[in-house]
Amino acid sequence: MRYDFGSDNTAGMAPQAMAALQDANPGFARAYGTDDVTARAADLIRQRLDADAEVRFVFSGTAANAIALSMLTFPFEAVLAHHAAHVCTDETGAPGFFGQGVGLIGLPGFSGKIDLKAMTAILDEPEVGHRQPPAALSLTQATEYGAVYTVDELRHLIEPVKARGYGVHMDGARLANAAAGGFDLTRIARLGVDVLVFGGAKAGAPCSEAIVLFDKSLARRLDNRLKQAGQMASKGRFQAAPFLGLLESGAWEAGAAHANMMAGRLAEGIVAGSRFVLAHPVEANAVFVRMPATAHRRLNEAGWACYRFDDGSVRFVCSWATTEAAVDELIAAVRAIG
Repeated sequence: MRYDFGSDNTAGMAPQAMAALQDANPGFARAYGTDDVTARAADLIRQRLDADAEVRFVFSGTAANAIALSMLTFPFEAVLAHHAAHVCTDETGAPGFFGQGVGLIGLPGFSGKIDLKAMTAILDEPEVGHRQPPAALSLTQATEYGAVYTVDELRHLIEPVKARGYGVHMDGARLANAAAGGFDLTRIARLGVDVLVFGGAKAGAPCSEAIVLFDKSLARRLDNRLKQAGQMASKGRFQAAPFLGLLESGAWEAGAAHANMMAGRLAEGIVAGSRFVLAHPVEANAVFVRMPATAHRRLNEAGWACYRFDDGSVRFVCSWATTEAAVDELIAAVRAIG
C-alpha cells in the first residue's frame, strides 16, 4: 500500500529538520527546554508572528490543543468549534480530560469554516444552570477541509467572542499551509487570538508542536502544567531543534508551498481527467473528491491509501515530500477507475 496521500503525517522528517536534530545532538545542554536551541527556535516563532509571546514545545497537537483550551475555560464551561474540528472529532475527549470536564459545542460551516450566524445564535442563547455555556472559541487554520480563513473572516468570528470576554484558541497544525496560501501570520495576535498551536509535525518535523501564548497572563505556572501533563521533555532541545532547522532554512514555508502546489496539480488532474468532482475548494494541501464507495474501494485495491472523511468525500493530502511523479501516478489511477 502506498501512503503518499494518506495524510501529511505519513511523510518523514524534512532534511532541514533532520539536520538540525543531528546538529543539536553532540555535547551537553541544559535540560527541560532551558537550552539555547529551544530559545533560538522560540525566537524564530516570535519573529514569524511578529509578537511577544511565551513559547513551549510539546509532543503532540492533541496535547497542545487540549492544554491550550484548558487555559481558557473552567470545567463547567464549553468551547465553540466547528463540528469537524480536530478537537471535536479526533482527540478522544482530550479537551475534556485536560480541562477536567470542559465541553465542546460543534458548529456548522462549509469546508470547516465556522458559520458566523450559527456561532452568534449560540452566543445569544440565555445561560442556564443545566448546560455548559460557551467561554472560548477554537479556530483551525487551515481547516480540516483544507480551507484558509481570510483575515476578515477570522475578525468577524473573533470580535463577538472577545466582546463577551471569552478566549480564543487557534489550531495551527497546518498553519504553514495557510501561510503558503496567502495568510499573514502577523495578524494572528492582532486579531485577538490568545493561544496558538504552531504546527511542526505536518510541516516536516517529527512529533513536535509549539504552544504560543500571546496572553502572557495565561503562562502562570505553565511549566508545572506541562510537567503534570507529561509534555515537558527532559531533553527539550530535541523537541525544538526540528523547528529551528525548518524556520532557519525557510523550509517550513517552502515545504508547505510545495505541498499546496502538489494539491493543486492533483485537483486539476482529477477534474480534467475523470468523472469525479471536488467536494471543497483546494486552498491548502488537501483535496477532497466525491467518489462512490465502489470507486474508492478500487483505488484502495490498486494500492493507494486514501480515506473517506466525515462528509463522505475521499481525502488526499499532499506534503513537503510529495513528488510530481507520485501525483501524476495517482491521477492516472483515478482516471483508470473513473
